[in-house]
Amino acid sequence: MSDIIDDLSAEHAALDAVVAGLTEDQWLTPTPAQGWSVLDSISHLHYFDGTATQALTDPEAFARHAEALFSADGGLAEADVAIGRELGGQDLLSAWRAGRNSLLAALRAADPTQRVPWYGPPMALRSFATARLMETWAHGVDVTDALGLPVAASERLKSICHISIGARAYSFLVNGVEDPGGAIRCELAGPSGESWTWGPEEATDRVSGPALDLALIATQRRHLDDANLTITGPSATAWLAIAQSFAGPSGGGRQPLAQA
Repeated sequence: MSDIIDDLSAEHAALDAVVAGLTEDQWLTPTPAQGWSVLDSISHLHYFDGTATQALTDPEAFARHAEALFSADGGLAEADVAIGRELGGQDLLSAWRAGRNSLLAALRAADPTQRVPWYGPPMALRSFATARLMETWAHGVDVTDALGLPVAASERLKSICHISIGARAYSFLVNGVEDPGGAIRCELAGPSGESWTWGPEEATDRVSGPALDLALIATQRRHLDDANLTITGPSATAWLAIAQSFAGPSGGGRQPLAQA
């Protein structure tokens, strides 16, 4: 747990370094997420860091919040971005910093054996922390895309790929697609060239290529046509067509870069 919480803190800091020096006009730069600015992306992270802290420290209150969120007819639909639009960039940055520190403290204080309620199925604590890492990185991709900066690629991608591969069943469920069921072997190259593997070595369904590309596909930050992945077999093909590492309804994904 200590390692994954440290990684989450490092991912926070990496994104903070990108936005800390922005002018108020730059905070309003549109991102590839339709209708969202850089400000909205950080506001979204701040909001859900807060609900994550609530899920850890007051599960009953979180359950009431989640019920209200899912039953709201638009009333809470934009609560995540409303905060930032009210505060503005610099005040939002201060609030996000305080909120994420509270989240890290709650994670460090939590019982490592507990299961944490969330918007999808309840999660083991380590998976819950990894999900926050994944969300922070994914929305960070939107921010760096908006600002014309390269996508951040660190060894923390291993955890993002791990949770993405583990979300295979959820991806099929939330998209209403039947899983062909075959075992999948993933052989990915980390940013330093280290090989990361998942799944049985003898599996005939296989995915290989850069870990960054799998992470971008599973977080729906790139179209599959833009990924440098080798995909073999019906199960691997079906999975990557709808791969989704985040909780909630299936996303709209991205257009191929050639059409963007």
